[in-house]
Amino acid sequence: MLRDEMITVFGGSGFVGRNVVRALVKKGYRVRVATRRPHLALDMKVTGVVGQVELMQANVRNRASVERAVTGAHGVVNLVGLLAEGGKQRFASLQAHGAQNIAEAAAEAGVQSFVQMSAIGADADSKSQYASTKAQGEAAVLASFPDAVILRPSIIFGTEDEFFNRFADMARFAPVLPLPGGGEMKMQPVFVGDVAASVAASIADTSTRGVYELGGPRVYSYKELMKFILKTIDRPRFLVPVPMFAMSLLGLAGEMAAILPFVQPFLTRDQVILLGEDNIVAADAHGLGDLGITPETVEAVVPNYLERYRRYGQFHEAT
Repeated sequence: MLRDEMITVFGGSGFVGRNVVRALVKKGYRVRVATRRPHLALDMKVTGVVGQVELMQANVRNRASVERAVTGAHGVVNLVGLLAEGGKQRFASLQAHGAQNIAEAAAEAGVQSFVQMSAIGADADSKSQYASTKAQGEAAVLASFPDAVILRPSIIFGTEDEFFNRFADMARFAPVLPLPGGGEMKMQPVFVGDVAASVAASIADTSTRGVYELGGPRVYSYKELMKFILKTIDRPRFLVPVPMFAMSLLGLAGEMAAILPFVQPFLTRDQVILLGEDNIVAADAHGLGDLGITPETVEAVVPNYLERYRRYGQFHEAT
């Protein structure tokens, strides 16, 4: 049954956003997808019943467009973020000032609930611009919405993720995969469907508030995840430990390559800083269980979409 409440989702056309929109649609909400390029997200309109999902052009750096997007909304979800800077898309303008624009406009519009997507490791004092601006975004949201829900996921996996897909694709051509700092940093990958469910649960339950760190049921080392990827796609490769200073040089090379038009950096120095730190749920943090969600496992989901990286795809027989 279709509900009266409208939920505006900023960044709703991305990897996480599409799953969040589907989760909200299943709960019967009307959803407004606020995106910079609505003409590239027309398929979102058929996510629900006719008229349940609408598209609206909005740029979080443009306050007027943000105000239009939140008008009449019962709840707001901010998923806007980026892993590497490029052009006018900067960490500070999107993850800090953008979040501030959305929160202030939503408060002025009388929005009842607010969910901010952050990340594990968000820290205003971090040397990583990604992590520090995520923390600044959290602070800006809480200044306007003290009862807001802040979600901090670990590495997010799913069909279109940028972690398992990236390294599986790399392994098709590269004989060697690097292990930053020996690959001992810890990660706790979380399924995108569980992240989306946590957003929907936070919107639906008005008593939910505070910070939640989202991680899967198991902690892995970076090296363990690389071994899992190579075994899944049946492509034996050498795993070579690389000192962090050397990784920083690779990050610099990635940034220089990205100067060329239409080239995405394969690695940045900011990402190298993040790779030097564990990315797991704190022992005393609220998590998926507190939102009534049982996390899905990497082993149950990832092989289904990594099969395309095997030598013969779904018809490949492991050697």
